[in-house]
Amino acid sequence: MAGPPSPLIENYLREAGFWQVATIGRGCKLDPKLISALIERWRPETHTFHLPYGEFTITLEDVHLQLGLSVDGDAVTGSVHSADWGEVCYELLGAILDNINGGRIEMGWLRDKFPEPDDDSIELERIRYAPAYIFEIIGDYLMPDLSRNLVHLRWLLKLVDFRAAGEFSWGSAMLATLYREMCGATRPNKAKI
Repeated sequence: MAGPPSPLIENYLREAGFWQVATIGRGCKLDPKLISALIERWRPETHTFHLPYGEFTITLEDVHLQLGLSVDGDAVTGSVHSADWGEVCYELLGAILDNINGGRIEMGWLRDKFPEPDDDSIELERIRYAPAYIFEIIGDYLMPDLSRNLVHLRWLLKLVDFRAAGEFSWGSAMLATLYREMCGATRPNKAKI
């Protein structure tokens, strides 16, 4: 899943609202010095960057225009508790990971378990690959955890139906995550960004 999305899952990605972000997000390199400079100028009280020529912020419109994520629709919320995360994983992806840590799974497992479909793949393989691909986008750079190696299955619960997933405001959830992480990174005792 490291490369651009397969044309075989384009319809699923479009229906779920992730086509644009899937086509632009791969291969972007983060500049640690630029990120540090922005964090130094971030003010948690106002959620703005204080620069020599004024204050700026990242808006929902920015998220929509640059990433193509929906900012209208239902909020991405819901229960993060499950009696059996393994069952959730199996039902939605058709595979189960032995090590599910607090509802989170390893991104490497996703990459290994779901190879890119080819022209000979059956529809079920494509249907299972598409949410795994979106799931990796979410965990890799839209809403990653600090380890950048784990992703919570709560996001997968929102991808059960691609049409319903497309009606969620993923852009709002991503922006809220960005604001939370920026505010957390400004803490004086923060050792790692």
